[in-house]
Amino acid sequence: MNDVILDLRNELRGILTPSRFEHTISVSFICTALAMRYEYDLDKAELAGLLHDCAKHYGDDEIIKKCRKQDILLTDDELRAPVVLHAKYGAWLAEHKYGIKDEEVINAIRWHTTGKPEMSLLEKIVFTADYIEPRRGKAADLPLVRSLAFVNLEDCVYRILKDTLDYLKGKGSFVDSMSNQAYVYYKQIHNEKKGEQR
Repeated sequence: MNDVILDLRNELRGILTPSRFEHTISVSFICTALAMRYEYDLDKAELAGLLHDCAKHYGDDEIIKKCRKQDILLTDDELRAPVVLHAKYGAWLAEHKYGIKDEEVINAIRWHTTGKPEMSLLEKIVFTADYIEPRRGKAADLPLVRSLAFVNLEDCVYRILKDTLDYLKGKGSFVDSMSNQAYVYYKQIHNEKKGEQR
């Protein structure tokens, strides 16, 4: 697996901007740290983190064309907020360009922007790592969210979704319906836990 990781790093270094490449490496390391904490496969976590933004270097119009060329179904929401499409096309690239056959890895790449209800452990790890990696600095309450990631991953996913939706709605930006569904799902889990603690 080490050779695969090193080859992918070299490939990505050549296609991503320097700042995006640094973000990618950082996310892959945070994925492995979270995998250690939650006893998940380190290689799979690092691989998913490394490839999560493998389609990020394409512009919105270009990525829409590429998705259509490969017959990747695009939702109305995705066309209204194409910034999320790098995840869907990235999952396709991971499988068809980079030869990744592991469905867990492919799905973690696919859902790292919007999240979804009932995420797998790896999906939650990549979703969280993308948000908390050290080079991120603009999100609300980031120190709290970073520490929460290593205490309770589901609570952290809920907090990330809540903060992201609050931010987007505050700006008047469109919110993908899958993010709303994920938020409702993890909010219910969060509220049920709070009810049990009373």
